[in-house]
Amino acid sequence: MGSADELVRLSATEAVARLRRRELSPLELLDAAAARIEAVEGRVNALPIRFPDVAREKARQFMARPAPKDPPPGWLAGLPLVAKDFNDVAGQRTTFGSPIFADAVASENDHTVATLEANGGIFFAKSNVPEFAGSNTFNSVFGATRNPWNLKMTAGGSSGGAAAALASGTAWLAMGSDLGGSLRIPASYCGIAGMRPSVGRVPRGAGLPAFDPLWVEGPMARNVADLALMLDALAVPHAHDPLCLPAPLNSFGEAARTARAPRRVGFTPNLGLSNVDPEVAEVCRAAAHRLAGAGTAVEEAAPDFTGALDTFQTLRALLFAVLRGDLLATERARINASIVWNIEKGLALTADEMIRAERDRAALFHRVARFFDGYDLLLCPTVAVPPFPVEQAYPTRIGEQQLTSYIDWMFLTFVVTLTGCPALSLPCGFTKQGLPVGLQIIGPARADAAVIAAAAVLEGELGIASRLPVEPAG
Repeated sequence: MGSADELVRLSATEAVARLRRRELSPLELLDAAAARIEAVEGRVNALPIRFPDVAREKARQFMARPAPKDPPPGWLAGLPLVAKDFNDVAGQRTTFGSPIFADAVASENDHTVATLEANGGIFFAKSNVPEFAGSNTFNSVFGATRNPWNLKMTAGGSSGGAAAALASGTAWLAMGSDLGGSLRIPASYCGIAGMRPSVGRVPRGAGLPAFDPLWVEGPMARNVADLALMLDALAVPHAHDPLCLPAPLNSFGEAARTARAPRRVGFTPNLGLSNVDPEVAEVCRAAAHRLAGAGTAVEEAAPDFTGALDTFQTLRALLFAVLRGDLLATERARINASIVWNIEKGLALTADEMIRAERDRAALFHRVARFFDGYDLLLCPTVAVPPFPVEQAYPTRIGEQQLTSYIDWMFLTFVVTLTGCPALSLPCGFTKQGLPVGLQIIGPARADAAVIAAAAVLEGELGIASRLPVEPAG
């Protein structure tokens, strides 16, 4: 038991521990979430789709069933969860932030939602997203999500609603997805932890091309231990995903609890590619060097990412053409202009462009793998610029550098996507205006546990996680 305010301030790991001991019920947590939503959602607009009555009925059914005698590490014990409005929850709308799908209702859970429900999660809401994709969460269906640290600023995207809900205390755990940074960017902007796992770590369902290695599902949480708990709940192999990895031998929660500092890491402010806001670079450099106090050698070093900007632009455009190209003929007028541009870019690709992109991606992977032969991890800022005004669709400049497309400013995350490596955004400090800054922690392919362990060590050094949730202001 506890007041609604006390319950929303519980970490997910604390809440699950109390649920497992039957000291707390899912219904109490759902009531606490409802009270917090009533208090802050009108200012933040993170969770526009809510179904509390359905969730309460599922909670009652859950409570009537016996608990597993030997629960797996990812057993959530009735914890209320938030799905992203790109994921299907049976009986609820999946709008993708688009007027085309504003009234579309899912007939069944998608695979990721079903996996979390099977591990004891109870969905009660869906988080706001930009239309189809993007890193500022606004759309013509539900409007804009605002950053709880400063309501004048963007929460990022496309998992912006999820990050804002976590930061403002209306969720304990939330689903995210990541193509070019859609999970990591809002994590950075909202001061929470978000992880893009290794490709195949979290099996995906039929809504995405089966062999696509760019789009992954991942966990979002207020701290690293909670993030690890959710990844344990998500990382369940499934035959319908041809890229899925075997279940890990040890839990990610254990990696967070027994974390040791890495031996040697590289830090770079910009991956050698483009401009980064000087204040962001300095906050991240200072945070990276905090690992030195834990015994880590921190050196200015990075792999060669030459050609990665063009490679990602080509492969992203191809994926957009595959996913949404069939909509142009009938729905062009109702699709955001930036998305139309990306689809048309994909449809116009030549064979030479696609061949070059595949060759360059392969070469990049091997350069990165060689880097990790000598370094445990790579650290860099998550985003090149701090949160910007929510009314601004996207940044058009970084300092004196003029940007040429609506995703240029996201380069620090999208080039990492190409490598297939796990990457976690950890809150590492604040700008002079009090806006959160995230540090991206990148590991070798499939080294998800090592990334989580390093994040847990650095989180302890920095002491930022205890500031969540925040009271929306600004």
